[in-house]
Amino acid sequence: MDSIKERILRLKKEKNAIILAHNYQILPVQEVADFIGDSLQLAREAAKIESELIVFCGVKFMAETAKLLNPQTKVLLSVAEAGCPMADMITGAQLRKFKSKHPNSVTVCYVNSSVEVKAESDICCTSGNAVKIINSIPKEKTILFVPDQNLGTYAAEQTGRNIIVWKGFCNVHHINITLADVKRVKAEFPNYTLLVHPECKPEVFREADIVASTKGMADYTKEHDNLIIGTEVGLFEQLRAKYPHKNLIPLSANAICKNMKKTTLADVLTTLETERNEIIIEKDIADRAVKSIVKMLDLS
Repeated sequence: MDSIKERILRLKKEKNAIILAHNYQILPVQEVADFIGDSLQLAREAAKIESELIVFCGVKFMAETAKLLNPQTKVLLSVAEAGCPMADMITGAQLRKFKSKHPNSVTVCYVNSSVEVKAESDICCTSGNAVKIINSIPKEKTILFVPDQNLGTYAAEQTGRNIIVWKGFCNVHHINITLADVKRVKAEFPNYTLLVHPECKPEVFREADIVASTKGMADYTKEHDNLIIGTEVGLFEQLRAKYPHKNLIPLSANAICKNMKKTTLADVLTTLETERNEIIIEKDIADRAVKSIVKMLDLS
């Protein structure tokens, strides 16, 4: 009898399907994916896919982004319940109210947000291009940044811009990675380079040697050794498997995204077999939301 992995690979070929997986997915899922990356990489890849089917191994907003950029392709989310608590911290209605209090501002929405929030935003960004996106906006404009207060604060510090942040956050980076973790690992590994994600609290990212997206961390690891990886542990596990002879440690072993870890190989197989969890987006919302993402990609 074929293994689950073999059945997935066979079904992918039979159905002309592409599997996209985020860096935080478990390693067995990454192993059957056609492309692995961070939000910006996955968005770019989704836009150019010509297959009949995309299975997205990640969380809902990522699959929605893939559907927005490739509306003619059937997009499936590997686990229907894989959501993002940060994305749930603001709704389209809340954003409209936020904007009404700050007229003539420009709204920048982190990709970790719902399609309704993207539809109310002027331009999207990821952790990898937030600074570049902010710098593209006329300097006289006030900027509203949703939903991640930490990425928005980091971008403000890097650009010197007037940015008003929404008080959302990623539970994994905001709560499970702490300044105490930084002090502990720096004391234990004084000659290691500390890389952290900008979704971490300012008190954490200000102590880092390098602040980067998951792609940025992966790229840096390719050329360097003796590193502390400050993001969700999935990236650390991926890098440790890829570079077994390098000295890598996680900043926090508690930095685990339960939603990212919901997808198993069995889920991928069932999704391919049944074509469940299709992403359907109302046309009016899709037409408005995709503009913010396309603007981002054009600037990136």
